[in-house]
Order: sequence, then C-alpha cells, then structure tokens
Amino acid sequence: MSAVQLQQIRKAFSGAQVLKGVDIDVSEHEFLVFVGPSGCGKSTLLRTIAGLERVDSGRVLIGGEDVTEVEPSERGVAMVFQSYALYPHMSVYENIAFGLRMLKMPPSEIERRVNGAAQTLQIGQLLDRRPRALSGGQRQRVAIGRAIVREPKVFLFDEPLSNLDAALRVQMRLELIKLHKQLNATMIYVTHDQTEAMTMADRIVVLNHGAVEQIGSPLQLYRRPRNRFVAGFIGSPKMNFIDVEVRAADSNGVTIALPGGAALTVPCDTEGVRAGDALALGVRPEHLMENGAAGCDGRLAGEVLVVEHLGGETLLHVTLAGGGAIQVKGSGDSAATDGQRIEVGFSVRHAHLFRPDGLALGARREALEPLALQTPPQSDAPLSKCDR
Repeated sequence: MSAVQLQQIRKAFSGAQVLKGVDIDVSEHEFLVFVGPSGCGKSTLLRTIAGLERVDSGRVLIGGEDVTEVEPSERGVAMVFQSYALYPHMSVYENIAFGLRMLKMPPSEIERRVNGAAQTLQIGQLLDRRPRALSGGQRQRVAIGRAIVREPKVFLFDEPLSNLDAALRVQMRLELIKLHKQLNATMIYVTHDQTEAMTMADRIVVLNHGAVEQIGSPLQLYRRPRNRFVAGFIGSPKMNFIDVEVRAADSNGVTIALPGGAALTVPCDTEGVRAGDALALGVRPEHLMENGAAGCDGRLAGEVLVVEHLGGETLLHVTLAGGGAIQVKGSGDSAATDGQRIEVGFSVRHAHLFRPDGLALGARREALEPLALQTPPQSDAPLSKCDR
C-alpha cells in the first residue's frame, strides 16, 4: 500500500493555476524529494499533503484513507518548516514536548518520547538550554525532534536546511539520511537544491509550473532525462545544449552535424526525425574530455573564455568555434588558460538529443544498459577516457 497518494491535485491562487492535476504515489518507508525552481508548486504540494492548503479538486490519501477533508492535526503527519519556529522562552525539552502536552498525553509518555527523540538526534545534553543558546544546526535538530515525538505516519520537510551555511547543510544532509534509515519512516522533502535531492532521495519528483516533469531515482533522472528541462535541472553544472542539424535518420540512429561540420551518429529513436531537422545535443560538463581524448566519438573545438580552479576539479567556460558556449569539468590539474584554443571530446554513450519541443529522443536500451548497470562492455579492450 502506498503511504501517500496524490490524485489529480489542482490548486489555484487568485485565478493562477499553481498545481495542474498532479498524480504521485509515495511508497511506505520511501524518501521522496520534490525539486524544482522557485514558484513551481513544490511547497504548495507539501502543504496540501499536510492539510494546510485545501485543494480545488483531487484527492489526498494517507495509508489508503482519504484525508482530503480531514484536519491537519488528524492526518498523522508531522511537518518541519524552513523556519525553526521554536518558542524562545521554553527550553529544548519544553519545545519538543509542547505538542504532546497540547494532546494531554501522560507526563511519563511525554518524557519517554522526548528522551527517545533527543537520543536519536544526539541532543540529550541540550534539553535544558533555550533556543538562543543553540547553533543553527542544533535548532534544526530540535525542530526535527518536535516532529519525531509525534510518531507520525509521514514526515514532511519544507526546505529545512536552507537557513544553514554550506558546511552545516552537508552535515545535516547526512544526519537526515541516517535518521531516515534509523526510523524507517516515510519522508517527503522539498528543496530547490538539486544536489540535495540527488544525495538524499530514493526517488525525485521534478516539478515545473505546477506539473510533474519526471519521477525516478536520482540516477534515472541523471542518465535518462525525459526532456530538456529535467536534463538541465538535474546535474551541476547543468548540461550543455548545442544546436545541431540532422543529416540522416535510419536504423543506426540519428546522424547529426556537430559545430565544425563533423558527423556523429547517436543510437536513439528516429520516429518523426528527418534530414534537415533542428535538434539540441546535450552533453554534461563532466563527460567532456580536454584535448579531444583518444577514443572519443565526438569532438568540439573552441576557445577558453574563463578558467575556474576549484581545487579537486577545474571548470572551463568555452566559446565554440561555430558559436554557442559550453562548460567543461576537468581535473584539478588542468593546465588550460584564458584564451587558449582547445578541443574536447565525448562518447556517444553520453550524448542526448532533444526535439524542438524539449522532449528527448529515446535512447536505445542496448546503448544505455551498460551505462545504467555501471558495467564495462564485454571486451578485452581497455575503456577510453570518454567511456569511463
């Protein structure tokens, strides 16, 4: 049974459609992440599950029960907000226990739950402190503890780490992943940070303008985006897109002309594709190899505009000879300099093609399966840099 089912959820504010018929099934014990740009409807969707927003149409089911008209306090969910919203005059213990006291729970049960949550979150030594004596990460743990003691069916997180600094965000991400495994709970998490989504989620829901663009595991979305929006949103830096023209479409796939005139055949769906059509070629920065590495199927030439040395890696901003710009993620030892002419290469296995409407041309299973399984081709020949 699905822990949460959203069926044709629609919601409008002042005539503007914010959610446009959203259908999502969340499995029990799953860590599901809603991700998308600001204004895409992800927080509204989360508040709909919590009961803080009433839907215009559609149904919300939790544990198989229709809770569309049920009050938030009776849905069996607990929500952690972006703001910690702790009572400044109360101790950590009192903040965590407050909701249980409002339910008139016996003091012994309150104490058991609060101490259990504090032990899980490793904040037992902080129970007597006031919020002003806590760091940002400690305050967030208290807010999470307040949710844990309710022992809900579903945990809801609305961008809970956005107020933390970069280093603390990484630490808290790991804490939430461990917490999910420890509690074996169903968690639904909202973020605009796709890196956060990729590292935490069992599955990701990519939202755009109130509609679901794609649902899948982080690697499914990374390797097989269904459209240009998902391809550009998932991955950091985002995927490069290069305008290309179709030379031929046959049983071998789609043959395109790269900037500079070289031909490249991509094994993919050819339905509706004809010679002369305009497509977009997508290649991720980490799949481009400096100096046109040996064994690469495609090559692009250009001039380095900016070099960003990031320590363990180098990000090159390159202007292509035929127009357009790309980013290349290289090693930290890259010797590239501003103004240098370079050639970069890539494997056809890492190439994506997109129609003018943004939909991806489906890649053939035989071309994708080795990549999806992370196994090398059945050959004694060593992998080239482009195929790694």
